[in-house]
Amino acid sequence: MLAFSTDTSEPLGLAGLYKLPWCPMRVLAGASVAEKITDVGIAVLRARIGIARPHTRPPHYFAPNEDTFRNVANAYGDDNPLWCDPQYAATTRWQGLIAPPHLVGGDSLIGEDEVAELTGTIAEIMRGDPLRGVHAFYSGSFREWWNPLRDGARVNRRSALVGVHDKASQFANRAVHEWTAEVFAERNGPVLGAQYRLMIRADRDEATKNSKNESIDIRPYPDDDIAAIDALLASEVEKRRGSNPRYFEDVSEGDELGPLVKGPLRVTDMICWHVGMGMGLYGVAPLRLGYDQREAMPRFSRPDALNIPDVQQRVHWDPEWARSAGNPTSYDYGRMRETWLIHLCTDWMGDDAWLWKLDCEFRKFNYVGDTHWMRGRVARKYMAEGDRPAVDLEIWGENQRGETTTPGHATIVLPSRKGGAVRLPEPPGSAQTCQETLDALVARFSATKNSA
Repeated sequence: MLAFSTDTSEPLGLAGLYKLPWCPMRVLAGASVAEKITDVGIAVLRARIGIARPHTRPPHYFAPNEDTFRNVANAYGDDNPLWCDPQYAATTRWQGLIAPPHLVGGDSLIGEDEVAELTGTIAEIMRGDPLRGVHAFYSGSFREWWNPLRDGARVNRRSALVGVHDKASQFANRAVHEWTAEVFAERNGPVLGAQYRLMIRADRDEATKNSKNESIDIRPYPDDDIAAIDALLASEVEKRRGSNPRYFEDVSEGDELGPLVKGPLRVTDMICWHVGMGMGLYGVAPLRLGYDQREAMPRFSRPDALNIPDVQQRVHWDPEWARSAGNPTSYDYGRMRETWLIHLCTDWMGDDAWLWKLDCEFRKFNYVGDTHWMRGRVARKYMAEGDRPAVDLEIWGENQRGETTTPGHATIVLPSRKGGAVRLPEPPGSAQTCQETLDALVARFSATKNSA
């Protein structure tokens, strides 16, 4: 566990933080703080780096299995038989079903907490938000995968803050980049993967003053446009690489991926998304369970036009509520477009390859009625970790207005005619457990102070 002073990157440790004259226990215990980014708040955040804490939600799937794999893949429009068809999967190099990459992570989808409760000093350190009142923007996601998740495996997880970077910002005078890591491992098995979330914290007054309310024009589609989209959808399966290996030797820098079309986005797509993915971090629930949620989180609900309490999350399926929040209509989740980029990569690389890393930023909304074309190109071809044939990709989602809403990158390990089948990458520091992986990630984020 590391903490940092406000003006250097030297570790203080938890005991050292208590001794600072400007940071008494009342601040650490979550007492009232100014709605501004302060040196004190940043130091308190940094005291939490590397401390595992329970997730805010239990996993949606405690025992992910064949049905889980199929429902999660279908939720983002992917019916690759590697995730869905046991007979097909048995003929692949994996010799059985493996989970679609998004399942390992995905905001409370899987993983039982190894740390179920915080007590004593650690509980005091972790209580409250040191930057309470400072605006938070979910800005980006970074994923890594090291081993496949198999049908029926039980999964453990650990979550911790791994990086707190104090930065200047064009959007506000001062910003803090908070990186949180969630690590997953099979129970008594290998480390599977990790996901990192980037929250950008910016002073509320500055963020509000500099924000722009763009005028978004969402138009009906001419029949010809719908026909062109349908033609791309009809050709999707035949373009999927599948059982035909994409060898390293056959790839060149500049090769293009896609396009993979997603849309036009419907509320129906949001419903189908939730069928596979669950209701996410806030645990939106129906009927009496919805009442229980309102009791537990009263500020998360607001009355609708009939004075019926409903969740704030309805901006994703209620256009009137979205308009009341300053948007032209309802819109997707950033995570949806992340899964679409994953789909782009797995369709292109084939079933013998391995998606190692993927990151993306959520720069613009994707509104109901928008269509996205997921595209990419090979930016670099090289030997990773000395002996693994790999390619780095530039990937992005582009809407019908020509806007790039979701830029990102990916790294794929490919089979080789010379070197043979893919060798899976090593977890950071050759970690064997969730905690060892978190420790290695703390060191990584401390060293870079930029990103993973």
